[in-house]
Amino acid sequence: MTVLDDIIVGVREDMEARRRLVGLDELKERAAATAPALDAWAALGGPSASRDELKVIAEIKRRSPSKGDLASIVDPAALAVQYADGGASVISVLTEQRRFNGSLADLDAVRAAVDIPLLRKDFTVDEYQIWEARAHGADLILLIVAALSDAQLREFSALSHELGMNVLVETHTPEEIERAAAAQARIIGVNVRNLKTLDVDRSLFASLAGSIPAGAVVVAESGVRNADDVAHYAGNGAHAILVGEALVSDSTPRERISEFKAAGAAAIAVRT
Repeated sequence: MTVLDDIIVGVREDMEARRRLVGLDELKERAAATAPALDAWAALGGPSASRDELKVIAEIKRRSPSKGDLASIVDPAALAVQYADGGASVISVLTEQRRFNGSLADLDAVRAAVDIPLLRKDFTVDEYQIWEARAHGADLILLIVAALSDAQLREFSALSHELGMNVLVETHTPEEIERAAAAQARIIGVNVRNLKTLDVDRSLFASLAGSIPAGAVVVAESGVRNADDVAHYAGNGAHAILVGEALVSDSTPRERISEFKAAGAAAIAVRT
């Protein structure tokens, strides 16, 4: 069993426990009563008009399977405000409990604190989680190609769009990019971390980004340690970066986001 397989087993068990407490019909009622989703596609430069600026998806992340504990994050809302003040375009909130120590309560707290789009970062394997994301104020969800069939990619994307949300479709191989494109993904991430082994290869982004269809927002995921890594991704075609560890482990995340955005903008200017 791979690391990804093991995570998904836990995700399903925890989801079933939540489903016993809150049924799908109740979730649908809650989703209908929630304020309309914000446009994460536009926030990430979807219309192409603002792609001279690197966008930052700043992540609230307490721990990871590869690094263990990263930060306690007692007040995720306060951290989210710092992210927004620093210029983050989207805030990612990890809600997976077993491996990442996240929760839907974190998502609720962040939603109440900021008015920029939120990514519910979890391992989506069931439509229940999509309704759940919208009911808790998410504007964007993650779909990992390696964890889903082509039919699920299409169905989950369609449901998300029906609910007004956008979808970040995560890939790691050329074949997965082809599958994302076939599902008409508009926001495609390249995760340089292999979720089956947790190994990181930053050079992978440059080898894959060029095969992502023109017009899609290209997101570089994982492996951001400093401004040099940001410049590498931006110089090789990233429109946005998703970064967590480098921010939650920094005492000045607001300033770090500003630094990353400046490094990205400089690299994009050279590239174009």
